Amino acid sequence: MNAPASAPHAVVNVTPEVVRVVERSQPSSGFGNFRGPGPARIRMGVGDTVTVTIFEASPGGLFIPLESTNSAGNFVNLPDQKVDSAGNISVPYAGSIHAAGEEPAAVQRVIEQRLASRAIEPQAVVAVKSQTSSEVSVLGDVNAPSKFSVNADGERILDVIAKAGGPKQPGYETYVTLQRGSKKATIYFQKLVREPSNNIYVLPNDTVYVYREPHAFTAFGASGENGRFDFADETINLSDALGKAGGLLDNRANPGAVMVYRIEDRKTAAKLGVPVEKFEGDHIPVIYQFNLRDPGGFFLASSFPIHNKDVIYIGNAAIVKFMKFIDVVGATTSAAAAGRVATN
Repeated sequence: MNAPASAPHAVVNVTPEVVRVVERSQPSSGFGNFRGPGPARIRMGVGDTVTVTIFEASPGGLFIPLESTNSAGNFVNLPDQKVDSAGNISVPYAGSIHAAGEEPAAVQRVIEQRLASRAIEPQAVVAVKSQTSSEVSVLGDVNAPSKFSVNADGERILDVIAKAGGPKQPGYETYVTLQRGSKKATIYFQKLVREPSNNIYVLPNDTVYVYREPHAFTAFGASGENGRFDFADETINLSDALGKAGGLLDNRANPGAVMVYRIEDRKTAAKLGVPVEKFEGDHIPVIYQFNLRDPGGFFLASSFPIHNKDVIYIGNAAIVKFMKFIDVVGATTSAAAAGRVATN
């Protein structure tokens, strides 16, 4: 049976230039596809509660009796009402008026036009008392998940997260997903805070989902401890990671065979000098190889950023393989000797 072919990958010996490329090629994400010119214009919708006030120039008109002595002004407040399922409100003598999808000023003009021939110089004021059609949902790992009405002057993503009590977990372990209609994007919370351009205005019916995903790497081979290790910070470098994993074992590790396994995007791989034409798809497995026998290698390790889900492998020294061979030979010799003694 033929041995399976190894998975395609590229090996990159780490140099100062490689470190510079990796530092400039941090994983990117953001809300660029959602950016708009500014806050949305808030319009009325089905289920919103509105208040209508009608003013007349003098008593004796349609709404204000002639004997009225209202010193506060010639006006009448209509009972609060909700925009019905057809998107309409009702105003006496003006009939049913479509309000859903309209701004209050537009509805005011319609009321005034319909009452113009019946009331004395009518003026209308339409106010939204409570709004359920222009809400944003904030869910997930926040202290007070809820739905919030969007203010007319606009609210940004960090504003609504703050309204929901803020993230429960540290920012360096938190991600934020924005869902708007059929579009969805996710951003690292720290990046959202650092880059104001990503702190975009929310729109009615947006959903903001906050969740925790600790950044971690895995260490194998001749390290003091093998396993999965959380960053416990926003960023760490290879030196930090090796320290978390217990460093290199003096009697086993090969300092010239310290490797970082990572999936890089095609653009970054090309900048690293990888022959990308030999690979299919946009993601290319890359093995970064460090030589810590060279004192300069420690400076490179201190500058090389570790990414979430990286795998670090420390190879065994040649003497370890030799000692394993001696152990096997010794065990075999001992077994043979024992067999001869038993035969005799």
